[in-house]
Amino acid sequence: MTGYLTTHVLDTARGCPAKGLKVELFRITGETRELLDTLITNDDGRTDRHILPAERFETGVYELVFHVGGYLDATGTPPEDPRFLDIIPLRFGMSKQDHYHVPLLLSPFGYSTYRGS
Repeated sequence: MTGYLTTHVLDTARGCPAKGLKVELFRITGETRELLDTLITNDDGRTDRHILPAERFETGVYELVFHVGGYLDATGTPPEDPRFLDIIPLRFGMSKQDHYHVPLLLSPFGYSTYRGS
């Protein structure tokens, strides 16, 4: 199997997919953080293509950065100054050629993630 990476963002406070949320993917090599892609979630809270497709997949350390503050603002979540959650970085490793799915379950005051399928 050839490896690839996907993500999915669900708004658990509103009970729906998180549409229009900016997601960045970085490759981490030592102290270097290289931006590989920036995507926006669709109506289903997913990106329209794999965030790291098979042809670009390499094992190693990566970071997904979810820009949740802009999403929360766009959905009418009452603003705070500063907002409790604005940017959520998730650093993780991919050690083999496989499908890695890293979802984000989001609310204005908390989040969780896991390795999905």
